[in-house]
Amino acid sequence: MILNNKSDNIKIKKGLYVVSTPIGNLADISKRSIETLIQSDYILCEDTRVSKKLLKKFNINSQLISYHKFNEKKNLSKIINLLKSGQIISIISDAGTPAISDPGSILINECIKNDINISLIPGPSAVISAVSISGFSDKFYFYGFFPEKNKILNDDFKVLSQLDCSIVFFVSAKKLNKTIPIFKKYFSGRKILICKEMTKLYEEFFREDIDNLEIFEKNFKGELTLVISEIKTVKITSQKLSESDKDIIKKINNKLTVREIVDLIGRSNDIPKKEIYNYCIKLKNEN
Repeated sequence: MILNNKSDNIKIKKGLYVVSTPIGNLADISKRSIETLIQSDYILCEDTRVSKKLLKKFNINSQLISYHKFNEKKNLSKIINLLKSGQIISIISDAGTPAISDPGSILINECIKNDINISLIPGPSAVISAVSISGFSDKFYFYGFFPEKNKILNDDFKVLSQLDCSIVFFVSAKKLNKTIPIFKKYFSGRKILICKEMTKLYEEFFREDIDNLEIFEKNFKGELTLVISEIKTVKITSQKLSESDKDIIKKINNKLTVREIVDLIGRSNDIPKKEIYNYCIKLKNEN
């Protein structure tokens, strides 16, 4: 899919465009993303070297501005002035959606303060992609990358370990083995999905019980997306009727059918229906 700069598409309105780009496979980019980038006066790139590969493939020749976590505050006033002057500016990250564990939120907030139009061009997301194939709860909490300080990490994980939902992390492949003892400490009893190079040729998924997780001997590259399952609880059921349950059944035995009694007692207890049924039949036989 290649569009050229002389496309007769309707001119987009002025302002900032938050444009999602593929998380791996370049074919996943949307037609609307390409059209928006072509019509942009400037494109803010997390790493211009990475972005040029994508932009060259789709014949996008807009002017690039380096915009990453080390210069986003420094370049802020310059970009806001360009937007105020009527320029169309798009922001992209190396992969996925900007401002999600990537630069963008500072600029977006400044645009809000200055009443500058902000438009979203949605697309690929490593977070949603990983959760969708995890097999875990679709209720999830996104944490992102680990903090540098261990104290902050441990304080956060004490809280996260109590959340009964899926939890998504971004982890540098080089730090994967260092994270395993931390996961085992705080998320024992849960499952984990490790996503490597999603949508790429060498895409891989590793599924394991966290308690069985071991150090990886092979070296991974890039960034990984990890999903921790919701809390896995084992339902403990009583296999026997209590004396109070038996007294209730005796009182209603001649007033209700066996099925009605099983449904009634079963709704308020964790007793197997077979246990209730057998007791009801025993009473009827005694009568």
